[in-house]
Amino acid sequence: MTEQAGYSADKLLSRFYFALQGRFGPQHWWPARTRLEVVLGAILTQNTAWYNATLALRNLRQSGLLGWQGLRRAALPSLEACVRPAGFYRQKARTIRNFVDWLSLRHAGSLYRLFSQPPEELRRQLLGLKGLGPETVDAILLYAAQRPRFVADAYTRRVLARHGFVPIAADYHQTQEFLHAHLPRQALLFNEFHALLVEVGKKHCRPHSPRCTGCPLEEFLPGGDAAQPRAQAPEPAATSWQGLQPA
Repeated sequence: MTEQAGYSADKLLSRFYFALQGRFGPQHWWPARTRLEVVLGAILTQNTAWYNATLALRNLRQSGLLGWQGLRRAALPSLEACVRPAGFYRQKARTIRNFVDWLSLRHAGSLYRLFSQPPEELRRQLLGLKGLGPETVDAILLYAAQRPRFVADAYTRRVLARHGFVPIAADYHQTQEFLHAHLPRQALLFNEFHALLVEVGKKHCRPHSPRCTGCPLEEFLPGGDAAQPRAQAPEPAATSWQGLQPA
């Protein structure tokens, strides 16, 4: 992205963040009770709305399969029945089963041992599992392991592309590289910023017929008022990352 009206990409991203946080408030992601539930949720939400994933998680909880021992003993047909609301239920049940079996063999069933590894090695191992792509793995790293990997999902790519940060055709890796280059590498910040981008993507920056009017980022569109430096108006109190403690 080229600098807009004297603002660097770093500065514009910080203004984005505070505009979103001011409108939507803290997002408290990931909505889960345990790290294992985060892992399962990251798998279940693939190619479906989060609501459908929550239905599958509810089924797993009611069946006693959100604890490690119950999940380890679960037969594949039982998993398939529970995760059916999330769609692609056979594939997702198999991915869960593969992860559970692999964790048992490789790390003695310990998420603590798994997440204690260096970040790049942890990511490499997870990407080696069938059914776990970059977005799912980075969601696990960020929300379960608290490692700073920005989840550059479709919401993130769409919002950033429409505001000129990345090309329209930018892929997952390119968008993530851009964010890693222009944001402090803080897991808490990545957590909150990603959640806020998802929220604005759902409510305003939709794939078709975006609702720009009333969007907290409307003025940041190319040519918008917020893209122009104000000679007279003072800067808002919170527009830089220095001292930021994301909620």
